[in-house]
Amino acid sequence: MKILMIYPETPATFWSFKDALKFVSKKSAEPPLGLITVASMLPAEWEKKLIDLNVSRLEDEDILWADYVFLSGMNIHTSSIREIIRKCNNLDRPVVGGGPLFTFQYNDFPGIDHFVLNEAELTLPGFLRDLAEGKAEKVYSTNEFPDLSATPAPMWELLDMNKYASMSIQYSRGCPYDCEFCSITVLNGRRPRTKDCRQFIAELDKLYELGWRGGVSIVDDNFIGNKRALKSETLPAIIKWQEEKNYPFNFITEVSINLADDDELIDLMVKAGINSVFVGIETTDPDSLNECGKKQNLKRNLEMSVKKLMNRGMIVSGGFIVGFDSDKPGFHKRYVDFIQNSGIVSAMVGLLNAPTGTKLYNRLKKEKRLIDTFSGNNMDGFTNIVPRMNYKELMKGYSQIIKRIYSPKEYYTRIKTFIDTYTVPGWMKMKIGAGELKAFFLILWKLGLRDKGKRYFWEIFFYTVRKYPKKFPLAMTFAVYGYHFRKIAGGITN
Repeated sequence: MKILMIYPETPATFWSFKDALKFVSKKSAEPPLGLITVASMLPAEWEKKLIDLNVSRLEDEDILWADYVFLSGMNIHTSSIREIIRKCNNLDRPVVGGGPLFTFQYNDFPGIDHFVLNEAELTLPGFLRDLAEGKAEKVYSTNEFPDLSATPAPMWELLDMNKYASMSIQYSRGCPYDCEFCSITVLNGRRPRTKDCRQFIAELDKLYELGWRGGVSIVDDNFIGNKRALKSETLPAIIKWQEEKNYPFNFITEVSINLADDDELIDLMVKAGINSVFVGIETTDPDSLNECGKKQNLKRNLEMSVKKLMNRGMIVSGGFIVGFDSDKPGFHKRYVDFIQNSGIVSAMVGLLNAPTGTKLYNRLKKEKRLIDTFSGNNMDGFTNIVPRMNYKELMKGYSQIIKRIYSPKEYYTRIKTFIDTYTVPGWMKMKIGAGELKAFFLILWKLGLRDKGKRYFWEIFFYTVRKYPKKFPLAMTFAVYGYHFRKIAGGITN
């Protein structure tokens, strides 16, 4: 059997970093982990090929080569997915769909022959068995959650690694929190399930043996969902592995803000090389936090929690949401003040949307307040919700937030706040190779000479060189991110 796995093209979004990737000659931020994990679950004797449309072109010959096309994606990929399905249908090749988008909305894609939904560890074996017997059904689904000890290491060897800025790996699935707007607990449950410590280390070994060095994204729903296992087994094992190999990887992951309450866990994570975290802040309004069920963010000084993580060696990115029923007039100023004062350089501010399957979606459907399909783009300036607040007032306030926080002056000021707060981990080294030098000269040309914010670029340039030379590479990285973010912000505010 010949299997072609296709990952759809991701449009320019906040997290795509398309404009930033050009500085380092990369095509995509990270690879399609789900597809290359499913590839490892298929019979070893089958031929497998991966085409990620973010790094390669899809030709008719590729589709004609295959006996089956395996396709996965999220809401953000809907347009690209429909085009892939059309091509496969025209060339008479059967398509198998799986992943988050199809799990919630498989009825919206009539061109797909078979759906393998939910988590593949449970649904894929039944499909493969029926396929071998010539009686494959249309839909395979489950309400159960698998033990991740059965999950094989991804087939990273299917990738052209040089085209990616980072690799991806997974330690756990599920989140103990149940925020109303989030689809994670519907997809992966509230009980965090983790891989065995030795299993995770074996995956690090495989990535290392394949020659990867640099950034690795741990794509967990909430990395600290099972703190006991992390502190007693997993993090000590990662620390030992990193020290033995002289820290070949640095990790980024997603956590809840209550990480700030556990000094031991913070220090273990930083020592393990996990020095960058995304945190869902959402809002500083207690009424809005209560409304969406974000209990873990209540009864704390959010700014101090963020700065504590930075001060102990973590780069903090933040997610923010505008448009809760409880949001009050003048909300835009509170968001801007918090983002600027906290020093969260990468601040993703999106309008509240209701993804299919979430508690929010179900509530608003009953209230007849849904108006369109969720696009999956957190920062496209659209919402599928009829807000309580006057719509024009909401959109004006949202536009003001985006315009302010990504204007060159405010953005570079935020870099300075972060640089002043952040502590560089002891294991972090300044590595300057040919790729870094090329990127550096491109930064000087584009941001130091041609960009409209060049005055503020040079201010942070000399400030960091003079006061914090060890943080200089990070300041330049954030300057590049800002170049990308301003392009995304321009699409919202123009």
